[in-house]
Amino acid sequence: MTDDDLVAKYAAEAKAAMSSEAKRRIEEVTDPIEEQRLRSTSLLDFIGTNEFVPALLSRLGDVRAALDGHGGGIAVSSLEWGESAASELDLVLDLTGACLSCGAAPGTLEGVKKDLEDDAEICRIRFSSALLDTFDELGREFILAHGAVEFV
Repeated sequence: MTDDDLVAKYAAEAKAAMSSEAKRRIEEVTDPIEEQRLRSTSLLDFIGTNEFVPALLSRLGDVRAALDGHGGGIAVSSLEWGESAASELDLVLDLTGACLSCGAAPGTLEGVKKDLEDDAEICRIRFSSALLDTFDELGREFILAHGAVEFV
């Protein structure tokens, strides 16, 4: 086994352990029946209701544990229809609560974007440029240079 193989093996084990812990933490604070209902119902049915954000949260993977565990969340700043299909959503989101100005926010934004864009009813996730004002100068420069997210 080469050094690269060993590094890859340990990285895979660490990722699996972190994912398992994230799932456990999410299960501690959510109702599995309600989560399943939110996940299995079309997002389009929730537009304009107070269940839209919980339905988005139910579609998040491991990043949900960070949001829930650190007193943060998401808010929808803008909801539009995708250019290619009237059944796809183009969303602009904000972070809320303790997630604002957190040093881990760039990774959280990327996780939220990836997880939500995996949903067939969402064509694009972007973030409010107002979020940039919550980061210190170094954090702002970092996310603009290295973050895989777009701000509008």
